[in-house]
Amino acid sequence: MKDVIRNFLILLVIFVVGGDPVFAQEIAAAPVATPVLDSGSTAWMLVSTLLVLMMTIPGLALFYGGMVHKDSVLATLMQSFVAVTLVSVLWVTYGYSLVFTEYNGFIGNLDKLLLSGVGKDSLNGVIPESVFVMFQMTFAIITCALIFGSVATRIKLSAALIFIAAWFTLVYVPIAHWVWGPKGMLGGLGIDGYKGLFGFGATLDYAGGTVVHINAGIAGLMAAIMLDNHKHFNAKSRKMAQPYNIVFSVIGASLLWVGWFGFNAGSAVAANGNAGMAMLVTQVAAAMSSLSWMMIEWKTNRKPSVIGIISGAVAGLVAITPACGFVGVGGAMIIGAIAGISCYYACRIKFKFNFDDSLDVFGVHCVGGIIGALLTGVFAISEIGGVQGSVPQFIAQVEGVAVTIFYCVVMSYIILKIIEVTIGLRVDRRAEDEGLDLSIHGESLH
Repeated sequence: MKDVIRNFLILLVIFVVGGDPVFAQEIAAAPVATPVLDSGSTAWMLVSTLLVLMMTIPGLALFYGGMVHKDSVLATLMQSFVAVTLVSVLWVTYGYSLVFTEYNGFIGNLDKLLLSGVGKDSLNGVIPESVFVMFQMTFAIITCALIFGSVATRIKLSAALIFIAAWFTLVYVPIAHWVWGPKGMLGGLGIDGYKGLFGFGATLDYAGGTVVHINAGIAGLMAAIMLDNHKHFNAKSRKMAQPYNIVFSVIGASLLWVGWFGFNAGSAVAANGNAGMAMLVTQVAAAMSSLSWMMIEWKTNRKPSVIGIISGAVAGLVAITPACGFVGVGGAMIIGAIAGISCYYACRIKFKFNFDDSLDVFGVHCVGGIIGALLTGVFAISEIGGVQGSVPQFIAQVEGVAVTIFYCVVMSYIILKIIEVTIGLRVDRRAEDEGLDLSIHGESLH
């Protein structure tokens, strides 16, 4: 409406004072002024960035640290902290450029190497590009940090550092470009009428179901399988190490829950109705998943555990992540309920197949991410996200999930295998008996 009024006034003025009608048409057809910074959206994205960073430190660090044995708490905290430091450097060096520039459907280019051209006045939409760089950096950070929950008490720090660098470069960066990058082969951003890889449409992933959770969950599974089980893990008796401090884990889960609003609502990249709806459905799904996990555990074990209810909340947060910009409250409740029950049973798979996924990265993040990604294709509402759930859209979601899993399995295995045959992945038995805190860091809790 503003453009119509503007063009009418221009034509009226020229008609009254006289002038060339062709020139008048050219003026009327001239594009509206280039985007300008929106201070409200910028403020929201600054807050969202802080919230997502808080999810890793201290959120994930405490969540994981509280659930491991006392002799490896500091090492577990260290894994989250070192992921923040290393990924931050890699992201600004080349990660951002390869994800968010255009080259082909698989990867971007290096035009923004070391953030070339990103100044204080450059914009991404209506927010400073520097803020967008930071916001997306926090996603890369937590994705890499999540993986170590599968092997927190038995991986070498040196191996962890090399794995982060290689996996970030060869797995996270390409998949993020596929889904969110310019003309990425799964998301097709910037391609009008994009029909997806096989003609069923673009894969919907609002805030990271495939890029973050399925990706990290599969990498964690591969690591858990390739590293021998910890001495405290017994598949037959279903016993694991005694958690150090469940209070730490509750605090960590609470920080994750609060931070997730930056994760999901922040993915609107604006302070608008999309952000508000994403926030609402995130809360509903997390609550519903937490309740459903508690109820199924109560029925199965006769006692609802504290670790169970917080794990259920995280499962719901994971599952709603790809869907939060596309579904309504009803869809969010169903997604949350299914995620809580499904992830509860998925976390028991490790005992059946005897692999030590220490903190259930596969059971919660991979399975929860798959559930959310697939159900996005069912419960998406066009009035909310512009896409309606349908059979073709569901197939497009299956396609995105399958491509992500296949690529991540292959590349994660190759990276882990190379590390294993060179410097080794796992600490030796002496270090395991002593505990990672003392054997790696020379420190311990008293």
